[in-house]
Amino acid sequence: DEGMKRKQLRDWALKSYRNAVDPESPDYLLWRGHGQALVDAAYIAESFLRGYDALWVPLDDTTKSRYIEEFSQLRRVDPPYTNWLLFSSTIEGLLAKAGAQYDEYRVNSAIRKVEEWYTGDGWYADGPEFAFDYYSSYVFHPMYLETLQALKDSKAYTRIHYSNYYNRALRRAQKYSIVLERLISPEGTFPVFGRSIPYRMATMQPLALIAWYEKLPAGLTNGQVRSALTAVMHRMFDDKENFNEGGFLTIGFAGRQPNIADWYTNNGSLYMTSLSFLPLGLPATHPFWTDAQQPWTSQKAWSGQPFPKDHHWGETEKFKDLF
Repeated sequence: DEGMKRKQLRDWALKSYRNAVDPESPDYLLWRGHGQALVDAAYIAESFLRGYDALWVPLDDTTKSRYIEEFSQLRRVDPPYTNWLLFSSTIEGLLAKAGAQYDEYRVNSAIRKVEEWYTGDGWYADGPEFAFDYYSSYVFHPMYLETLQALKDSKAYTRIHYSNYYNRALRRAQKYSIVLERLISPEGTFPVFGRSIPYRMATMQPLALIAWYEKLPAGLTNGQVRSALTAVMHRMFDDKENFNEGGFLTIGFAGRQPNIADWYTNNGSLYMTSLSFLPLGLPATHPFWTDAQQPWTSQKAWSGQPFPKDHHWGETEKFKDLF
């Protein structure tokens, strides 16, 4: 039954992808409008990178060429000097992976700024000044890794050695996943701070991503990560007014809390919470699903059980340009 549902959802997704770039379709998206289109487009590009064989490869040539055109024309948008640089690099990364012309400068300049904004122990600053929020979760770790992976896949040869940068970025994401897991309280809650908090479970995206990559670091097991994420989902969604009368998410964190909206918050952006579902990409036989439930770190710590000591993750790798 579940396999049939997955097939139906994938068929619907492929039709939606086609309609999104068909100028004759009522579902044609607002690619040519405001600068926010760059953000929306980056998440579409990210979905193609994550499900490349299942979502991009099956598209017909006309649809692919339309996406290449729409993604390319978004170079007209000058991204703010923040995490937005990764929206551009993610789009360009997909173009490179797909064999289309891509903007090498947009990719490499984003990589250089992200490197400058790394503050240590898994955290990125969102621009020249550090902001205490969850944008390391929402954008930096996932889109930086995906940009680097896409350029690796494309076998691009530029001044940057993408494999070296990827390996270092992966270790940072592993450290940050440790931080996120430790932020989950014994009751399944986590601290609420920073902007864009209506993205809800997107805060836990890197922890879910590293589980999906099968790269959980020492101190994190599949059973404890599944248990911790599940506990947070229950605390956030059980018996809370998270959905409106039409069944769509409402603005809020654990319920209907419209006062926490930012000026850019809309109903579409709320669905970033689904980014915490990435382990669903693992087969049902994977240890993430089959391992016994295990207590997570704060459960162990607050109940007097032994738990791993935390420590600083320093960096010694310094990479020079290839030429």
